[in-house]
Amino acid sequence: MDALPYIPGFEPPDSGPLARFLPQLEASVISAWLTELNKPTAWLLDPFGFSPLLVLEAAQSGYRVLVTANNPIARFLLETYANPPSQAEFNAALADLSAVKKGEERLGAHLQELYATTCEKCGQTLQAQAFLWRKEEDAPYARIYQCPRCGDAGERTATELDRERAKKIAETDTLHRSRLFERVVALHDEDRIYAEEAIQHYLPRPLYALTTIINRLGALNLSAERKRALTALVLLACDAGNTLWAYPEERKRPKQLSTPPRFREDNLWNQLERGIGRFARTGSTVPCEAWPNKIPESGGICLYEGRLSDLAKEVRREIPIAAVIGSLPRPNQAFWTLSALWAGWLWGSEAVEPYKVALRRRRYDWAWNATALSAMFKHLNEILPDGVPLFGLLPEPEPSFLTSALSAAQSAGFKLQGVAARTAHDPVQILWQSAQKEKANGINLESVQSAMRALITARGEPASYFHLHLAGLIACAESNSLKPPTLEFDETLRQTQNLFENALKEDAGFTHYSSGVGVETGMWSLLAPDGEALSDQVEKAIVTYLQKHSETIFLDVEEDLYPRFPGLLTPSKGLIYAILHSYARKDSPLWRLRAEDYASARNAEIKTLLGVLEELGRRLTYQVELQGKTLVWKENGIIRRKFNVMASAILSRALENADETTTLVVPGGRAGLIAYKQNRDPALAARIKRHKLVKYRVLRALLEVPVLTREIFAAQIAGDPIEESKNQMLMF
Repeated sequence: MDALPYIPGFEPPDSGPLARFLPQLEASVISAWLTELNKPTAWLLDPFGFSPLLVLEAAQSGYRVLVTANNPIARFLLETYANPPSQAEFNAALADLSAVKKGEERLGAHLQELYATTCEKCGQTLQAQAFLWRKEEDAPYARIYQCPRCGDAGERTATELDRERAKKIAETDTLHRSRLFERVVALHDEDRIYAEEAIQHYLPRPLYALTTIINRLGALNLSAERKRALTALVLLACDAGNTLWAYPEERKRPKQLSTPPRFREDNLWNQLERGIGRFARTGSTVPCEAWPNKIPESGGICLYEGRLSDLAKEVRREIPIAAVIGSLPRPNQAFWTLSALWAGWLWGSEAVEPYKVALRRRRYDWAWNATALSAMFKHLNEILPDGVPLFGLLPEPEPSFLTSALSAAQSAGFKLQGVAARTAHDPVQILWQSAQKEKANGINLESVQSAMRALITARGEPASYFHLHLAGLIACAESNSLKPPTLEFDETLRQTQNLFENALKEDAGFTHYSSGVGVETGMWSLLAPDGEALSDQVEKAIVTYLQKHSETIFLDVEEDLYPRFPGLLTPSKGLIYAILHSYARKDSPLWRLRAEDYASARNAEIKTLLGVLEELGRRLTYQVELQGKTLVWKENGIIRRKFNVMASAILSRALENADETTTLVVPGGRAGLIAYKQNRDPALAARIKRHKLVKYRVLRALLEVPVLTREIFAAQIAGDPIEESKNQMLMF
């Protein structure tokens, strides 16, 4: 199996609608992979339908993408991303809604009045941006506003009038909840209890606002395009109105329907207004049709409303699939349950019917996830000829998710071709291939331990459990031992986890750097590590690149690096940024090599520093001797100090040849990088503690000291510690 080079991408410029529930993927990754596939106009299949932006990017790359989307909200998002209404249509749709009468007043004014409060400083009546609540209390404890009159802004204690208004709205809450129940399930439907549980995550005020808006939505005489625009805005309000918005923002990506101890209630009319810009810039127009309508050969999206199993025969008969792409779904009870609610509110109970199972299920564990993925992979393998690639992205790749996905794919016959991983916070990129199902083998402890040892050796530094777990999974996949046919997935996942824990705990050759006892905490290394540290290897590669390309952009650096460090050796963005900050200055978007860090300039400076050390040594009455690249101070033939003058922060080799007399002399610009390396590598931090590091500038300054003694010298070189750069991005 080959180690895949990680494909870099761009952070999306905007988080986009419902971003907290959708996979966090970098833009341009799928288009880069499709460039390598090099089959423009061919058919792709996304059986997951989980990432609208990924599908849109594939279609914009000139491919025809067939997407199975059982979730009506995900389907609507994809349709809207592919062909977003114009900003003019959004503005007109919201204006039409605002102008509708609610009694004697306009609906827009009525809804804004729900969020009225007073400025604490000048008494001006204004609309709160949000109210803040504590769980299970019947009134808000604070509000957030910005006063247009006096400029007072921020979080302020809720007034008695704020609390009374919230309680007054709650008096009619039962009626509005009943109306929204009926849009999801019938009165005597057995699933009503599940809808009632889900809707408890809405406060009375936003629920009243949503009921009022949704009731008017169906009655408005709008064009199809304008109604689509208004529906998109209301969908954002449906999400903004629930109690899953923790305050402060401590849980950005909720997975369970669980109200946090403190949360914010946003002004829904403000959210409608802000939604215009969020949807209007989601993408350029791409042909998007419902199955079985045709799309042009130049690229587009064909949406199948249903499951892959229902589409299998048609795909086999009519569509030659060149590749499968997609973001693999991980359990998200919050989004799936809310999707069922929102579909009912926006389109009625008929839209919910095929998706009602999402209302009933309250718990999704990793065994359930593996079982569901295995069924999908099985259907895929049945409709694909052998050798079709499947490029999958796994966002938020915790070890259990990785085990679930790889076990499910192998159980269905897919053969693992390669894995690329950066950090536990970045999507893992996996390439499978459809193949005939092979007989499963038993798991081998020694092969897992060997794979983990090989990874640490290749990295030359401690590795996280995330990387070691992946190395173990790859070893099991290569021996076809991830999923024994006699075991269910819950037992399979438990057995795999136990195996990996035992592989680390029962091998005395591993050492654990952690304050906790769990294997997933801290870092793991070997008792006798060998080889150059990965951080040093990456520094060498980046410096070599900068010497050849004195002006560059970050993506170009990534594209040069990742093929050199493929698979599980992919350096993090944090490490790359730390190295760039050390050697280059940023003139957005360019990184420019600093003048003093050109090789010729650094070589000249090293010669100068050796001269400085030679003069300092003589002033302190030492015998001075240059031994290779090391300057030695002796006294009576005995070495008292050694100085290794370095231009880089490449410490692993330097420390191997260092003893208790050695001082490492580094440029001041390397201090932040060295501190960063210590922070990410506990073994390196322990080794550095045994030696002195001093910056160039300290030695130059000592030349100016009129009366220099050995005591002053020792105090000065110990008084300028290596510290982390304030500009540094700590991203491991």
